Amino acid sequence: MAVMKFGIPKEIAGGETRVAVVPKMVAQLKKGGGDVLVQSGAGQAASYSDAEYEEAGATIVGDAPSLYAEADIVLKVQPPGMNEDVGKHEVEMMKPGSTFIGFLAPVSNQDVVNQMVEKKITSFSMEFVPRIARAQSMDALSSMASIAGYQAVILAAQHLGKFFPLMMTAAGTIPPARVLILGAGVAGLQAIATAKRLGARVEAFDVRPAVREQVESLGAQFVEMEFEEDAEAAGGYAKEMSEEFLLKEREIIGGRLARIDAVISTAQVFGKQAPVLITEEMVKQMSEGSVIVDLAAEQGGNCELTEAGKDVVRDGVTICGPLNLPAALPIDASQMYSKNVTTLVRSLYAEDDGSLDFEDEITQSACITHNGEIVNAMVKEAFQKG
Repeated sequence: MAVMKFGIPKEIAGGETRVAVVPKMVAQLKKGGGDVLVQSGAGQAASYSDAEYEEAGATIVGDAPSLYAEADIVLKVQPPGMNEDVGKHEVEMMKPGSTFIGFLAPVSNQDVVNQMVEKKITSFSMEFVPRIARAQSMDALSSMASIAGYQAVILAAQHLGKFFPLMMTAAGTIPPARVLILGAGVAGLQAIATAKRLGARVEAFDVRPAVREQVESLGAQFVEMEFEEDAEAAGGYAKEMSEEFLLKEREIIGGRLARIDAVISTAQVFGKQAPVLITEEMVKQMSEGSVIVDLAAEQGGNCELTEAGKDVVRDGVTICGPLNLPAALPIDASQMYSKNVTTLVRSLYAEDDGSLDFEDEITQSACITHNGEIVNAMVKEAFQKG
C-alpha cells in the first residue's frame, strides 16, 4: 500500500458514540508506512482514550480542521455534516482530491454528494459494499444489523411489563413471553437468538422460504407464507413487493398478533421506504402492555404508527422507533465497524502505488464519486429522478 495519511475525526452527529477505527486496528492502517491521525477525543464516547491511540502508533490532532487539512483518506462512521463547533461542513474541510470512506446514505444526502463531486473527492459508501463471499469481513451493514437485532430485544424486554422466561415461583408459574420477529435477515436472526437466550417463546415470519432452516436452527417457529412472488433482489437484499403481496403478509401477521407480547420488526428494502406490515387496526388487536420495536423506523417504519426516534403508546401498546441502536453499544460496535472499514481499505488500496482497481467488484460497487463525477449507477439514477 502506498504511504497515506488516514484521518479519524470525532463523530459530530447527535447521539453517535462510535468511532471509525479503534486503537488495536491502527497497526493495520500503518502497514506499508502509512500515518494515522486521530482527532483528540474521537474515541472517548466509545471508551477509547487518546493515550491508547498514541500507544498504538497514531498521532493525536487537536481539532477537526487540522485533521482534515492533512488527511488523504478520511474514515468515518456517519456521513459528513456541518461541524457547528468550527462553523464548517466536513466536506468543506477535506482536501480536494482526498478520499472519504464511511456510511454515506448518498440518495438521502444529495447535497453532500454534490459537494464531493465539486471537490473531486473520491467517496466509498459502506452501505454499497457488495454482499459477496470475499466482502463479508467488510460488510458493515450486517455487522451493525446484528447489534441492532440484539439491542432491539433488550429494548423490548425493558418496555414489556412481564418476564421473558418461564418463571416457576412459590407465587405461581408465569409462562414465557411470546415474541414475533418480522424478517429473518441478519438483524432478525440475532433478535431470534437473543429472545431465545432470554427464555421467550419465539416465532419468526419471513417471505423467503429459504430462511426456514436458519430460523428453526435457532429454536424459533417459522411462520409460513404461501404466495408465489420472488422476494429477494440481486445482492441478497429484499426487494419491494406488490400491494397484493403486502396484503397477504398483513393477513398472516395480523392473525398472530392477539397472542403476541412483543414484536421486533426488521423488514427493510435497500434504498426505499420500508413496507408497512402492521397497520393501526392491527395494533388494536394486540393486548394492552405489549410492545413493538420497529427497526425500520428511519425508513418510515414497518408499523403505521411508528414515529422515528420516539416511543409512543397507542391503544395500550408501546411502539418504539429507535434510531442508531448500534450507538447504544459503542465499544463492540466500534470494534466491529473498525474491522469492516480497515479490511475495506486494505482491499481498495491493495496496489503498491495506491491506485484503485475499478475492475474489482468491491471497488466498483462501493464507490459513489470519483474524479468529479458520480460513478455509482444506482445513485446517478436516483439523482436524475430527484
